Amino acid sequence: MPRLIMRFDLRNVAQERNAELYRTALDMAAWAEDRGFDGVQLAEHHGSDDGYVPSPLVFGGALAARTKRMKLRFVLVLPLYDPVRLAEDLAVLDVISDGRVIPILAAGYAPHEFAMFGVALGDRPALMTEGVAALRKAWTGKPFLHRGRPARVMPRPIQGDAMPIWMGGSSPAGARRAAELAERFYSNDTALWDIFRARKRALGTDPGPAPNIGQGFLVVSEDPDREWKRMGPWIAAELDAYSKFGASARQLMGDVMDAEEGSAKPPMAVDLTAIRAMNAYPILTPEETASYVRGLGPEDELAIHPLISGLPAEIAWEQLEAFERHALPLVRDG
Repeated sequence: MPRLIMRFDLRNVAQERNAELYRTALDMAAWAEDRGFDGVQLAEHHGSDDGYVPSPLVFGGALAARTKRMKLRFVLVLPLYDPVRLAEDLAVLDVISDGRVIPILAAGYAPHEFAMFGVALGDRPALMTEGVAALRKAWTGKPFLHRGRPARVMPRPIQGDAMPIWMGGSSPAGARRAAELAERFYSNDTALWDIFRARKRALGTDPGPAPNIGQGFLVVSEDPDREWKRMGPWIAAELDAYSKFGASARQLMGDVMDAEEGSAKPPMAVDLTAIRAMNAYPILTPEETASYVRGLGPEDELAIHPLISGLPAEIAWEQLEAFERHALPLVRDG
């Protein structure tokens, strides 16, 4: 059976409802644990109009308090952190959660975020290597030097220095770096996985064939047309928000641009018909869901994203009920 993952990014097009959204996410995480989900995953971004959660580890403390078994996975932009302080935060969260934390480290890509934290984009490869080394040393509980400064991290994580580090990446260099620094490469690009696997083999281990981690989104509906109509604005909001990360740093930080600069980077036109045809946001019938789930193996993942862009809770809960009715029995039966 595939691993079941519930994803949150806590984006919200209605910022005045953030407290409600956060409470709903915690309730849904508890719902997921009660129904056998394997993990809950959060990522981070900074300076987003829609409030994409900038501090997933803080929210992780609340998740740890509401759950007892599920793995807590966090996609973190490592170059934006002091790795010693990050080691402390992850260690404390690992203690709170009784050893359930999995950091998924990414190099990041949004120029405005690096400008916000005073980090050069070109320094990312070196910062990834340095940061992982610091985390590994920190979790031994022994004194070490970081950039010539004495450091020690206590308490140790429940998992100790064996806490697994996963690493994301979108380039051959990133795949090779993940092989050298991390236990797992978090990517759905099979060509990059093959590069990761080849390097891992050269280093003495074999992670096996590429797992299918899906699109990180799945809705089951007996009427997909209806579901696309009511979910369209929320999917479009997410796509529009991501498109802004490719704009200039000035635009992302909200500066007013002149006409020439504004026309140089027009906003992305969201064509939901094309997006639906690409199956980038699968909204499937129960029969289509059955076919999809039966094609997944034990190393694959089935991830859902129930609060996309701050989708109203009543819609999200209705979709979770449909997932429980049509998809969960298939997963449980293997």
